[in-house]
Amino acid sequence: MISFTVLAVAFGVVFLAELPDKTALAGLMLGTRYRASYVLAGVAAAFAVHVALAIAAGSVLTLLPHRLVQAVVGVLFLAGAVMLLMKKDDEDEAVKAPADQSFWKVSGAGFMLILVAEFGDLTQIMTANLAARYDDPLSVGLGAVVALWSVAAIGILGGRTLMKYVPLRLITKVAAVVMAALAVFSLYEAVA
Repeated sequence: MISFTVLAVAFGVVFLAELPDKTALAGLMLGTRYRASYVLAGVAAAFAVHVALAIAAGSVLTLLPHRLVQAVVGVLFLAGAVMLLMKKDDEDEAVKAPADQSFWKVSGAGFMLILVAEFGDLTQIMTANLAARYDDPLSVGLGAVVALWSVAAIGILGGRTLMKYVPLRLITKVAAVVMAALAVFSLYEAVA
């Protein structure tokens, strides 16, 4: 069964954390040069791989004692919140893309860019934490992958417009506050 509450929490946390990340900027740059659907196909495939790896790692954590897992998850969420608050804004990311417009070259460039740039990224770690926290890999995985796909689509199709109206710093702070709240809740459960 899918828990829509867990799915919504995973979506919200991952979406807010990924929105100010380099992925949206890389997607925006690729999307302005190449056919958006080709770029989105490659980026979406890379994010699906990342979420599958994160869910597998989080599922392994559920085999450990519950209090220990909650304490580790709480500390990792807290570290993620601190990382978001201390993160410097990335200006321009150099993106290498293929010279022609073929589907395989453009989607392959998007796939490789995201696969390499996002490996071990904060949202991948957060997804593993959420999978361990809720012990519901399907709901967490769906929420996380839809959030990542949504951020990619926003970046590819309309990131420049969004950034004109919503300051990147505000989005980053909201994501950090949500992660800090999850850290407090997880640490409370570890102690209680």
